[in-house]
Amino acid sequence: MTDHLPQALRSDARDNRARVLDAARALFSSEGLDVPMREIARRAGVGPATLYRRFPTKQALVTEAFEDQLRACRTVVDEASADPDAWRGFCQVIERICELHARDRGFTEAFVSAFPGARDIAAERARTVRAVAELARRAQATGRLRADFVLDDLILVLMANRGIHAASPAHQVMASRRFATLLIQAFAAGPGTAPLPPAAPLTTPAPRRADP
Repeated sequence: MTDHLPQALRSDARDNRARVLDAARALFSSEGLDVPMREIARRAGVGPATLYRRFPTKQALVTEAFEDQLRACRTVVDEASADPDAWRGFCQVIERICELHARDRGFTEAFVSAFPGARDIAAERARTVRAVAELARRAQATGRLRADFVLDDLILVLMANRGIHAASPAHQVMASRRFATLLIQAFAAGPGTAPLPPAAPLTTPAPRRADP
């Protein structure tokens, strides 16, 4: 019996970890990153001590909970950057990134604000911005992307997309797709396009409530 005990403990630990991540993703998606760690533990059906043993800080939990989204974001940007048609690649970034973020409010909040201490998310944000900057430069060189597009416009897009509220997740995605199409039309260069007002530096606040 003692031979089976370590394996059983490892299985329990894996199950607890999976439940915590599932609960965190669900709560971050529906309520944002302000959700207290104790509420995540309650939803997962584990004690706070178990939660903190697996994830000592909320930063660690946020980073791991959004690992799949970070990977998807990286894939979107890499595929768009590889497109020889820079304007088409740029449009693809806007469409797919908006949809990705529309599916998960918590990921948008972490990505836009570079959630304090979540180094992987901050690094991915920096990588995304650099890649989109190069893609935008190429698209502008073709004359398809308006010349006054700036990088802060990408953050503005995500912040505005985060503000979409619909009756269901499916309607949220539908609204985000429409929003992305409107944006692409606004970003396209064309005769008689009025210049944009000056861009303002964008900052976003850290989460409002500390962990209990």
